[in-house]
Amino acid sequence: MSDLEVDAPHQQQQQQQQQLALTPPRRRRHSGRRGRGCHPAQPNAPEADSQAASPSSPPSASAPFCPLVEGVEDNWTWSKRYRSKEVVLSGSNSRTVHFHPNWSKGTAGVQGKRPLNNGRFYWELHVSQRVFGTSIMFGIGTRSARLHANAFRNMLGENEHGWGLSHKGVLWHKGVALLYTKRFRENQPTQIGVLFDGIEGTLTYYKDGKYLGVAFRGLDQIKEPLYPIVCSTAAKTEMTLKCTRREFVNLQDRCRAVIMRRVRSASRLEKLKLPLPISDYLGEVIDEMEPLRQVDNYDILCDL
Repeated sequence: MSDLEVDAPHQQQQQQQQQLALTPPRRRRHSGRRGRGCHPAQPNAPEADSQAASPSSPPSASAPFCPLVEGVEDNWTWSKRYRSKEVVLSGSNSRTVHFHPNWSKGTAGVQGKRPLNNGRFYWELHVSQRVFGTSIMFGIGTRSARLHANAFRNMLGENEHGWGLSHKGVLWHKGVALLYTKRFRENQPTQIGVLFDGIEGTLTYYKDGKYLGVAFRGLDQIKEPLYPIVCSTAAKTEMTLKCTRREFVNLQDRCRAVIMRRVRSASRLEKLKLPLPISDYLGEVIDEMEPLRQVDNYDILCDL
């Protein structure tokens, strides 16, 4: 569907009006295998350098979903300063983003106020049914990430300053596209969860409460401040920031992160012959998945 201001049904309505006058991996514990509601105590909701993803079972339909069960509310919002001129903020605490409120002739983005480094953060975006066009993206970036382009493009991840997931199921970083998950259904609302782990250095995505797998690694090595970013080429796209949580990171988790940077695999961990409780705790962050396949623009346009 086109990125123009209106989708096909809207265009047809306008034309009619004119005529009358004359569109199987292991899971990580704190990644949310046993996530709960953002407003606590909803039990048993299941839970890429980019590594592959593997979905798990969807959570209970009646239970709101949030991986950071032990976390606290984190009431951040979008920046009025760091945004495209084609972004309008509204709603409670300016948490709703409207992209291209009239028509679209490029790509617009907005940055969150929350710096992410050295902590664990989860946020959830409720996306309106206007899912179509070249690219609707969710992810993170530095202050150097571009927030406006006078062209339809995958803007978040076009260079080294951004890491993003497109609604076409493709991850972007440094201008490289990796096939990560199924493309989103057009013109259907959806919920996208983003889990940033600054201790393990990972970024993980969820769709409608379903774990999609670790998308990016090595983010603990980034020294510049990182911020949540969303962007869209489609006219009148709307996203609302709903669940925002953060977790207090303890010394035990920090030590595990340092150890596992050297161990890296289940086979190497097994060779250490550690006591079972310690081995299980260290193994919770191992996520051995098949490498994602790189795709080019032709593949993306052909609806892989």
